Amino acid sequence: MAEPMEISVVIPVFNEVATIGQVIERVLKTGFDAEIIVVDDASNDGTREYLKQLEHPRVNCFFHSVNRGKGAALRLGFAAARKRFVIVQDADLEYDPRDFAKVLEPLADDRADMVFGSRFLGGPHRVLFFWHYVGNRFLTLISNAFNNLNLTDMETGMKAFRRDRLLELKLSADRFTFEPEITAKAARARWRIYEVPISYSGRTYDEGKKIGWRDAIGALAAILYYRFMD
Repeated sequence: MAEPMEISVVIPVFNEVATIGQVIERVLKTGFDAEIIVVDDASNDGTREYLKQLEHPRVNCFFHSVNRGKGAALRLGFAAARKRFVIVQDADLEYDPRDFAKVLEPLADDRADMVFGSRFLGGPHRVLFFWHYVGNRFLTLISNAFNNLNLTDMETGMKAFRRDRLLELKLSADRFTFEPEITAKAARARWRIYEVPISYSGRTYDEGKKIGWRDAIGALAAILYYRFMD
């Protein structure tokens, strides 16, 4: 029997005390030899306190003293990662760790340097906001045009990488602009990029969804910046 694949799972978290424990538990049950790196971005809802009392040999927690954003949390997590493959898992329950096997397969087969888990390739998904869907597809279209790619879901929160390739990039985006930055820089570096379908259980704003139209404007500005200015 083959040994379980060794992976580093980086989980950026801000104010997700209701879900972070379930997410960690689901990752531990995936069957992978996973080190879990949780980076708390100065939560103030009890998440920080929960993580500080958490004791598990495969879970390492890091803490920002001030809120710096998802991109900054991911950079800290990437720097701490030690396994061959790195996968990003959001701290809410919108993305399912049971999809790790599909996302990691092109990396394990040495076909890819980076894999996007797409919410728009036919996987099961909760039916929610029309304008979020339009916004995501619009940002992906613009990113594709500037980076000469044919992705369906640039903004997905589930991405996986070869660690050695990931460490070659100089990342700087602090907030949700991480998504257009990593896409542009991976395309510029001529990485082998794959995309696979994943499930998606989106949340409403009442249920804790944080990203909004201001983030969409920021993402559009970031696409232009990383194409023409960076």
